[in-house]
Amino acid sequence: MEGDMATPVVEKEMQRPATGRRIDLFEKFPSLKAFAETRSFQFLLIFPNFVIFYLFMLTGIFGNPMGNQNITIIFIWILWWFLLIGVLVPLGSRLWCTMCPLPAPGEWLQRGAIIEKPDPEKPLGLNKPWPKRFKNIWFQNFGFLGLALFSVLLVTRPIVTVLVVGGIGVLATVLMLVYQRRAFCVYLCPVSGFQGLYAMFAPLALRAIDKGICKTHKGKKGCFFGAKQGDEKSYDAYPCPWFEYVGTMDRNNYCGLCMECLKSCQKDNISLFLRPFGSDIRIKGYDEAWKAFLMAVLAMVYSITLLGPYGTVKDWANVTWSGEVRGFLIYAGSVAALCLLIFPGVHLLFAWLSKLFSRAREIPLKKLFVGYSYVLVPFGLLAWIAFSLPLLMVNGSYILQVFSDPFGWGWDLFGTGHFPWTPFYPDAVPHLQVLILMIGLVFSIRKGYDVGRGLFQERGQVVRSLIPITAYLVIITAGFLVFFTA
Repeated sequence: MEGDMATPVVEKEMQRPATGRRIDLFEKFPSLKAFAETRSFQFLLIFPNFVIFYLFMLTGIFGNPMGNQNITIIFIWILWWFLLIGVLVPLGSRLWCTMCPLPAPGEWLQRGAIIEKPDPEKPLGLNKPWPKRFKNIWFQNFGFLGLALFSVLLVTRPIVTVLVVGGIGVLATVLMLVYQRRAFCVYLCPVSGFQGLYAMFAPLALRAIDKGICKTHKGKKGCFFGAKQGDEKSYDAYPCPWFEYVGTMDRNNYCGLCMECLKSCQKDNISLFLRPFGSDIRIKGYDEAWKAFLMAVLAMVYSITLLGPYGTVKDWANVTWSGEVRGFLIYAGSVAALCLLIFPGVHLLFAWLSKLFSRAREIPLKKLFVGYSYVLVPFGLLAWIAFSLPLLMVNGSYILQVFSDPFGWGWDLFGTGHFPWTPFYPDAVPHLQVLILMIGLVFSIRKGYDVGRGLFQERGQVVRSLIPITAYLVIITAGFLVFFTA
């Protein structure tokens, strides 16, 4: 990532990224490439969501305050959430960022245009570079943790959802008039943070076709700086909103799939690929490692709080309903400590054991601590899917109700307003959750071996180092299994 308009630089790799066979989607589907190259590509994806988003704001404010009778709660926290965590991110990388309506008004104001690129371009706002000391995702980590502490309110009270989601949209607009490009999305948006982490797992990736061409290409890099009519490629395109230089980009973490680089690449050297799951295996620093810890812990916390039979925990979490202020402080403090201190400490212990077992004294403990945090990426994603699945299977019938009665006012627009609450095969939920978690465990161990190959020179060291890491993953999986099958 680059936080300003400086020339992009090549970053030193800490470990080998996984590689494998890839399929060039633009080569196979030229019409898809033609659509992605149009100036209206992103607008056509954003605009429907933009309209729906403001409908949800209206229903959240004026509709029924009961969550199961308001389309804002049902569509955002049951349907959208499952599609995001269960389909879009694991299969489509950051495809939601391509169509997200929240930063759109700010970006349109910043550019002074909605579709066509002005010539000459006169961006509005201060156009300041993002502060160098904050070029990380710590703000995203703390933002997501903060939302998680109030998760019960967020997913049950329409007005709370309006305030939070609407507030994110307002903040995005304001900051885009202060800082360059999509600094808000890259460094602040709490939804962007976990999408970036789990996008590493996705098979969809935008990459340079031949990085050698990028290296030998002299002069201004269109994919980073943008292009104008009359350049080698005749499309008007903006600089990469995400501060990415495709010539060295080897991870999905910070690519929003906006396709501006495709429009401006002078060498026509960018394409959209399908590759094996989990091809990106490089965690860069402590901020990304802590994101993996935080998401793994919160998958269990959400499961216990929202799905579990623990009434005391629910009362503590739902402080505005129960009035249990002391209980909420205990709940919030415990969750924060687990995410920020206890679980990372456990991970550090097993990283130290991995170093001990490997007998590789020359490998710094920090390298193992950060590198092996990747094993929580595939497992954490599958754990979130295991949590989200029962939300849809048990409460999915509410989608039909609120579709006909979005405000909860007794309407029946499409004849489904009185559809009864009908759980879909609830007895199958624990079995599916076990299956999903076991897939996550096996995949994480397998990818842990790939991480180890990038950390150690000898195969024996890799295998020995994986013994504690495998035990670590088995213990975590057992904890989830005990809860899901109890």
